[in-house]
Amino acid sequence: MGPTDDTGLLEVIAAAPQLRTPDETEAFLDPMPISELAAMWCALQRVSRRDQVGSVWALKLYFDHLPHRRPQAALDLVLEVLRTEADKPTVMQLNDKFLLSLLYAHGEEVIGRIEQEAARNDRLRWLLGGVHVDPHDPLMSRLAACADSKAWQVDHLAQRTPREPLDCANMSTAALARAWVEQYSRSDRDQDDNFFAIMDFERDLREDDPDGMIDLILEILKIEANPVLLSLLAAGPLEDVISAGTIDRIEREARVNERFRDLLGGVWYYRVPDELKTRLDALIGESRW
Repeated sequence: MGPTDDTGLLEVIAAAPQLRTPDETEAFLDPMPISELAAMWCALQRVSRRDQVGSVWALKLYFDHLPHRRPQAALDLVLEVLRTEADKPTVMQLNDKFLLSLLYAHGEEVIGRIEQEAARNDRLRWLLGGVHVDPHDPLMSRLAACADSKAWQVDHLAQRTPREPLDCANMSTAALARAWVEQYSRSDRDQDDNFFAIMDFERDLREDDPDGMIDLILEILKIEANPVLLSLLAAGPLEDVISAGTIDRIEREARVNERFRDLLGGVWYYRVPDELKTRLDALIGESRW
């Protein structure tokens, strides 16, 4: 399935009025043929994070819960994706996103069928090569016996290795802001080690240069208005950098920057000391998201 097909499928889903609650989503999707569910799952893996709203989010939750609710149907979906989807980065999302949940929730129920399928399915053996195996877990040891770990690791390394690694420490704040937006906009399927480089650098800034972290947040606000990314910015970097040592700077910025003040409305700070909470309450007022 290509991008054009993805767009058409997701437009149909976005227009479906049934996707307002989990129960309605399940009632709408459960009767669908596995082939349609597999195509839908693949399309979702290619949706950028900034577009994961509304019905798209409801669909993602549906598929997150499917291995727990309907283990045999979940395994059917895994096999159908392996059979029909040619895009390897998309198929690789079956592992951490889907197969691992199925194994931990219903491993004893599905292990026999997985072993039977793996005996004649090279792609399934490759996929199982990405399952993290506990050598002391008898069930996981059975999986390891039919997994092609070497083939998986080759593809996993290729997928994780960026063409142009980020050198965050030597980038300007403006360049870092652009990189942050780019990396956080990507779907999980498209993330590579540059995403983790950005996350590591955020941690370093927060611990060693909190003013630099605030500078980066302000720079991101200059170029980004997507609600999903702003929620990530508020609940991540901004929430993490708020402290007794930064509250004076945060107050100054909030008084002169309306967008920064609005961003504070997405921060959860109920466990901070009372004095800090009082000052944040005064800044945010009725602007909490």
